[in-house]
Amino acid sequence: MKRKTLLRAVRCAGARTLARQALSGAIALSAVTGGFAVLNLGTAARAQAADVNNEYTQRFLTQYNKIKDPANGYFSAEGVPYHSVETLLVEAPDYGHETTSEAYSFWLWLEAQYGRATGDWAPLNAAWANMEKYIIPATRDQPTNSFYNATKPATYAGEFPLPSGYPAPLQTSVPVGQDPIAAELATAYGTKDVYGMHWLLDVDNWYGYGWCGDGTTRPAYINTFQRGAQESVWETIPHPSCDMFKWGRTGGKEGFLSLFTGDSTYAKQWRYTDAPDADARAVQAIYWASVWAAEQGKSADVAGLVKKASKMGDYLRYAMFDKYFKKIGNCVGASACPGGTGQADANGYRDNQHYLMSWYYAWGGAADPAAGWAWRIGSSHNHFGYQNPLAAWALATLPDFKPASPSGAGDWAKSLKRQLELYRWLQSADGGIAGGATNSYGGNHLQPPAGTPTFYGMFYDEAPVYHDPASNTWFGFQAWSMQRVAEYYYVTGDASAKALLAKWVAWAAANTTLKSDGTYQIPNTLKWSGAPDTWDASTPGANANLRVTVTDFTTDVGVAAAFARTLTYYAAKANDSAARTLARELLDRMWAKYQDTKGVAVPETRGDYLRFDDTYNATTGEGIYVPSGWTGVNAQGGVIDANTTFLSLRPKYKDDPGFAKLDAYLKGGAAPTWTYHRFWAQSDIAMAMADYGRLLGGPSTPSIVATPAGITVKEGSSASFSVKLSDKPAANVTVAVARAAGSDTDLSTATTALVFTPTNYDTAQTVVVAAAQDADQTNGAATFGLSASGYTAANVIATEQDDDVVVPVTLEVSATSIAVPEGASASFQVRLAAAPSGAVSLSATRTAGDTDLSVTSGGTLAFTTANWNTWQTVTIAAAQDADSTNGTATISITGANVTTRTVAASEVDDDVVVANGCSVLFDTGNDWGSGQVPRIVLSNTGTAAISGWSLTVTENNDFSITNSWSGTFARNGRVITITPAPWNGTISPNSNTELGMQLVYSGAKPVPSSVVWGGRTCDIVIR
Repeated sequence: MKRKTLLRAVRCAGARTLARQALSGAIALSAVTGGFAVLNLGTAARAQAADVNNEYTQRFLTQYNKIKDPANGYFSAEGVPYHSVETLLVEAPDYGHETTSEAYSFWLWLEAQYGRATGDWAPLNAAWANMEKYIIPATRDQPTNSFYNATKPATYAGEFPLPSGYPAPLQTSVPVGQDPIAAELATAYGTKDVYGMHWLLDVDNWYGYGWCGDGTTRPAYINTFQRGAQESVWETIPHPSCDMFKWGRTGGKEGFLSLFTGDSTYAKQWRYTDAPDADARAVQAIYWASVWAAEQGKSADVAGLVKKASKMGDYLRYAMFDKYFKKIGNCVGASACPGGTGQADANGYRDNQHYLMSWYYAWGGAADPAAGWAWRIGSSHNHFGYQNPLAAWALATLPDFKPASPSGAGDWAKSLKRQLELYRWLQSADGGIAGGATNSYGGNHLQPPAGTPTFYGMFYDEAPVYHDPASNTWFGFQAWSMQRVAEYYYVTGDASAKALLAKWVAWAAANTTLKSDGTYQIPNTLKWSGAPDTWDASTPGANANLRVTVTDFTTDVGVAAAFARTLTYYAAKANDSAARTLARELLDRMWAKYQDTKGVAVPETRGDYLRFDDTYNATTGEGIYVPSGWTGVNAQGGVIDANTTFLSLRPKYKDDPGFAKLDAYLKGGAAPTWTYHRFWAQSDIAMAMADYGRLLGGPSTPSIVATPAGITVKEGSSASFSVKLSDKPAANVTVAVARAAGSDTDLSTATTALVFTPTNYDTAQTVVVAAAQDADQTNGAATFGLSASGYTAANVIATEQDDDVVVPVTLEVSATSIAVPEGASASFQVRLAAAPSGAVSLSATRTAGDTDLSVTSGGTLAFTTANWNTWQTVTIAAAQDADSTNGTATISITGANVTTRTVAASEVDDDVVVANGCSVLFDTGNDWGSGQVPRIVLSNTGTAAISGWSLTVTENNDFSITNSWSGTFARNGRVITITPAPWNGTISPNSNTELGMQLVYSGAKPVPSSVVWGGRTCDIVIR
């Protein structure tokens, strides 16, 4: 995924050695098959039991429990992990309650670690099932794959450095290559559907696009980055992955497509983008799950996941191809560089496959099944940060992970070799890893500067893919990527990986400071100079001119955890005491200094948030670029035009709990600080503790071991957890059991102490927690602390499952406002958002406003478990009256245990008509519930010319004017005064002039209560 504008920001050595030897003795790598065999399951089980009892594994369980605690808000109602707990967050996702395939992959990894620690593999299986349900597109999401033509994968469209270069024209004359893996994938899996995660999900349907334009389904597939390397998150225009032209450009014929690609006509379509690092991380997680489950004798518990990870890895090969399947190497000139055939050379390498993990692959097709087309593309840009040699090794060598397609395992074997070579080619003289390589210089197959180094004919790219900020400047990519190399080295002992790590670890450690106050600082922003030597596989260069310096530092806990994990794996395999000590110090310091109730986090100052209200700057290219004359609207009601800002495009941010703090900053206040709990970071912290505990052992202090770390207690019933000691005591030990202050007193235990002896210290004793029957509807929680002198304490969180909780029924309405012509009626629809447990009766009534507006049908609505999702109609009538006022009323839909919804009804009065040689038509029909483009026509029906006209319009509700044309529009409150443009100040007899404006609003639809042509009495028609 694009990581944009991120401002990240010797105890018991003998026991550690023994545990490490026991673990490594349990699994032996086969040099012949590349597989693994369990040689001594008893030893492995004992080693596992020992590490579960140490302090670091207990920290893992504590952190895991915080992440999984519903009260902390890491997951949606559907069980989808949010990008962050907090909502006002802008980095790669532009809203905290979106999520990414990255978050899903970290969730899988987290649950794999939980399975290792507890032997419970159900949560991992549930996480994969959730991923399949919500972020891997199903057949209905990609319905026209059957029309995909592998000989013509996609039509070429170049990339441009700035968003102002878009839309990029489709160029049918530019040659593209052939897709050599589509047919074998379809044969291997019996479908033409693609099995990969789309990278971005609007979990709460915050934007309001829903599924294929239905506006309501959540989570919803969306996309953002589409317009070149300079397009940061501050310059994106979020849009639905299934574009049905319901939103986007005014007119309903282009949707959002014409912002990105230039064509003579546009078709409704679906499109998805896969982030390869996330899919590879998912494979990596399942690899470890397979190893740990085998140690426990539970391979069957994860066997199904291994097959699915293998399948995901098979499709992940699309990331190994040039974007348009063109030939790899010296690919200069879009028309001159030929398409590849996909045929393998004498060494088995295809001519259009670079065998690296590129930035993405993507696929799409027609929304109309009768349209008959679909497409697929790879990517020409390869960033070191996306490589994953461990996943490549597993998919290439392990029998259960080898893909079902004929060439899958072979491709991954070649990829493993090529990835390790890429790291070596990009390693600076200092030790840090530089940017990457591209097969399409500048994104449009440009000729690079003379002397640009190459890697198998691809050109060195200092900052692949994005430049705001440059993609090679964030240290987090270093830590993430080298952690995978360290795991690969730990598993295989590959000498080339060790050499990379030794140099990198020395550089990263030299730029890390352990402060006297107990904190730390690690690298944050990097600055690069020079370039690598052109790659020669037989004699790699020393890269003496490729240098990196650290320009600022950070305490970012997520990056520090990834760094500590790298150090841990490297130390465990290389027996490097300095790396082991630094890993432990980073983990101990963040745990001691930065814990809170939701996890581990540090404050951040986000100076870049000043960009919230920046308009487009043609000189710098910053701000949201919209082509001249392009106007439209998104599902939040955000107007898209030349004046659009990040905030105006996302008006719902004004309702965010954090907006007041942001608003003060935008108005000139000091830069505020924010404390974020990112899902990936909190997961990485938990896993860093688990890795250290598993590989390097815990400290000498023995621990109280409580299992599980959290329990659920039904109201009026009880549940239990078990307690034992990690180490044999010299004398009896009393463990005190106490409910923490502030906990729910309905949760209690009769056990106040447990006594362990030197003979029964490792025999679990039970603590029973009861939940009293009460009258409230609150799921209370209580923390039970376990403490003993000389032992590391433990906590167990008990959560009450209240039997009085009644989940309110949620309603959906087809419109939040309607216009009702006087003397006629209009309607809207109602249905339930989810299946109810029984019958639901609703009432629709006028609860405020003009009595001329009333409910004439649909006043009582009945829903059942069978018809809950069928729309039912409510009709509103506007009585004929003598006034000329456009009345308004609030219609409320209510019911027992129902979350009330309201609809604003506006009368369109037909009495505002007087004749005298002129007329005005004010048509509000082009309205979408949060915005409007009225059509205004001034007609001269007399015999003399009308000069110097003016029009005064008084609206019945608040609004903002975001655009106008063919006149000068001045707003004062709800009154608009319109005067002529230079060219239409005179209206000839029997002719007219047409003008217009674009409004945005919330609440009831604005409709004029009066329209006056200054100095004249005219026919006025308001629709």
